[in-house]
Amino acid sequence: MTSFTPLIDSLPSTVPFVGPETLLRRSGIPLRARIGANENVFGPSPEAIAAMQKAVLESWKYGDPEVHDLRAAIASHHGIGIENVTVGEGIDGLLGIAVRLFVEPGVTVASSLGAYPTCNFHVAGFGGRLVTTPYVNDREDPSSLLDLARKDNARLICFANPDNPMGTCWETGVVQDLIDNLPAGTMLMLDEAYHDFAKGAAPALDMTNPNVLRFRTFSKAYGMAGVRVGYALGHPRLISAFDKIRNHFGVTRVGQSGAIAALADRDYLKGVQRRVVRLAKKFMPLPSSTASAAFPHPPTSSPSIAAATAPMPGKFWRASPRTASSCACRAWHRSTDASGSAWERTKTSQPSKRRCRKL
Repeated sequence: MTSFTPLIDSLPSTVPFVGPETLLRRSGIPLRARIGANENVFGPSPEAIAAMQKAVLESWKYGDPEVHDLRAAIASHHGIGIENVTVGEGIDGLLGIAVRLFVEPGVTVASSLGAYPTCNFHVAGFGGRLVTTPYVNDREDPSSLLDLARKDNARLICFANPDNPMGTCWETGVVQDLIDNLPAGTMLMLDEAYHDFAKGAAPALDMTNPNVLRFRTFSKAYGMAGVRVGYALGHPRLISAFDKIRNHFGVTRVGQSGAIAALADRDYLKGVQRRVVRLAKKFMPLPSSTASAAFPHPPTSSPSIAAATAPMPGKFWRASPRTASSCACRAWHRSTDASGSAWERTKTSQPSKRRCRKL
């Protein structure tokens, strides 16, 4: 048998996520709810569904490899140029391309211990060196990330706002300070998958800054997780570099059509946001003794963020009228290691599942 590269041989046999389908196959026990991947059960807008149904009839064709019309729609939506937009197979796919742009064996990447694991997965896959800093009060800490990047000469900082898994969120000024204080030669990869549910959390888009990539998706607020469409926003030099290595036929004709229609149906998006807020108010409260036991130091977050990502509200604990978290078991976050393997063990453990069902 042909040998793998030394890098591949050195990697652990782990994946960032264990899906509900995998749990069902392993256990043989029917799942009562899908609450692990923050899927939006409201689904796509009717306009997006109709567009995708129509596109299916032409699915014998490849999708536009330049994704021109969707990129133009995204650019118009955000008031930026089409040269500032690239589209890929969800944020996870785009993170892989972005890491490949900057990481080679020995290059250092800074992240938070227990943060969204896909960035770490790609860093390891390209031979990078991952350094981490703990959460502070159940939030990614921008100051600690900056200190870590300076100390270890990190080429990339991976940071999500709002954060997954904790559901916490920093306001615009804090994120802007992070951007303004990036060390020379350090790129910020800003994951904003949940920005549609967090007013005042996203700084203004500055497409002149060559050191920031912003990642967004149609998986969450737009209810299209299974379609796999995400996009990155940035300086034209950054965006054009994606074309050198991306999968040019990775975004399907169906996905492109559905995303264009979803973006145009703003009334539906606003309706989803309103329903999420109502769900948060209805399902989030827990007895104060339970909440204080789960979160001795509650994170600050908008209730809408927590409920939006999974309208099955059993995933979320409520600590006070203005605090929430999307991590149902504190141990999930605390025991996560840099590789993500501990996350798998704790997330799929039976005690955690029983605890969630009680909610």
